Amino acid sequence: MAKTSTTTQGLRAAIERSGYYPALVAEAVEAAVGGEPVRSYLVHQETTFDQNEVRRHVTVLVLTGNRFIVSHTDEQAADDTSPTPYATTSTESVKLGRISSIVVSRVVANPEQYKPGTLPREIVLTIGWGAVSRLDLEPAACGDPNCEADHGYTGSSTADDLSLRVSEAGDGPETVRQALTFAQALSEATADSAR
Repeated sequence: MAKTSTTTQGLRAAIERSGYYPALVAEAVEAAVGGEPVRSYLVHQETTFDQNEVRRHVTVLVLTGNRFIVSHTDEQAADDTSPTPYATTSTESVKLGRISSIVVSRVVANPEQYKPGTLPREIVLTIGWGAVSRLDLEPAACGDPNCEADHGYTGSSTADDLSLRVSEAGDGPETVRQALTFAQALSEATADSAR
């Protein structure tokens, strides 16, 4: 990453602020971004509970002029394959033209009193680019309740490559604001790449 860009510096500061293996996460993100200027970013650190274990994850989303980059880091406890705890970091780089859908679901308290510009209580950002699809099938039926014929199956296919939930209570209002800003920048960038 070019160290002169204020957006790039903001990304590095956000990774460090997350406190989640910042040297490891920053190196993976910097390698994926290469020399491209960063247009927008979102750093989301999440803690989950898996039976008796507490697990942390961090997801970093980066928008450059040509690509959408996803970096995800998980930590793992010592197990049969490793006598010491370890972390796994992966990055994926997607050309903007491959992004097929961006869904922003907003949860707003007291919608009858909503004023434009008020932050939602939470958002779910779902981005699809065709790497992962979910197929929901169910038996097909006809309108005859006595029919015993096999009508095959019916269903739907949904692009579901990435889904990220950000809430004011769990992540703070600044992270919600940053997620909305990133979603808007990504939407605009994919619209520009389609022209």
